[in-house]
Amino acid sequence: MAPMDDMDTASDIAPTPEAPNSVDLGLLANVSVHMTVEVGNAQITLQDLLRLNEGSVVELDRMAGDPLDILINGTQIAKGEVVVVGEKFGIRFGDIVDPKKRFETV
Repeated sequence: MAPMDDMDTASDIAPTPEAPNSVDLGLLANVSVHMTVEVGNAQITLQDLLRLNEGSVVELDRMAGDPLDILINGTQIAKGEVVVVGEKFGIRFGDIVDPKKRFETV
């Protein structure tokens, strides 16, 4: 364990004088998070689940063309749409959830 004088303190993440309401997130820049893009949901019975096979279709709770939910570690941060980048899928961010509302869900 490091001596107390070598450890980071709360002042390392305190608001900066230039922007009193902002926090220096430099300490968190390399923290990995899990991003999920949710197309929709469905609730089915175990019996129906066991009947699914190749080619089965499950109807979701969203309409075609509706924005997708973008979640970070299970918390919605935005809505977006699927785009194609080269030969891969990507997500274009649309409506960003207000940071105060995001914080309330944590």
